[in-house]
Amino acid sequence: MIRHAKISQIKDIQNLAKACAEKMIANEIYQWNEHYPTKSTFIKDIKRNELYVKEHHNEIIGTVVISTHMDEEYVPIQWLTPNGNSTYIHRLSVHPSFQGQGFAQELMNFAEDYSKTNGYASVRLDTFSQNKRNQKFYEQRGYQKLGDIFFPKQSSHPFHCYELVL
Repeated sequence: MIRHAKISQIKDIQNLAKACAEKMIANEIYQWNEHYPTKSTFIKDIKRNELYVKEHHNEIIGTVVISTHMDEEYVPIQWLTPNGNSTYIHRLSVHPSFQGQGFAQELMNFAEDYSKTNGYASVRLDTFSQNKRNQKFYEQRGYQKLGDIFFPKQSSHPFHCYELVL
């Protein structure tokens, strides 16, 4: 089941993010760290009603944020559709114990279906340039790579921006 996250689940969400960060670091992917994602980031996501959790046997095993807010870092990108009618995916995660079982696909299907159902023109996101697995994941789903942005607190390496026209 995928549903809105609750503030009472913040500890479980943080533990999931920490487990994902540890696995990425073990694979030499320095994308998530002590600066990102933070508890306050997840709380803001919940208050905006944008954070969804994937539950499996009553355990939170995944997250995805579906937002309509365009971060300022995205402004220079030459998007495929005009600004103002897109959703933005952030903090997609699946607990390492459940990766490779289709749960990330399920979360992205949910996000894309939500976007289509609500009349958005496209889905936009970014992924770390050093995370080849994520790039392949999005490209196989039909996302087009458009340009790079930087998050200096996360890495000196760029993040690739992608868009899927619905």
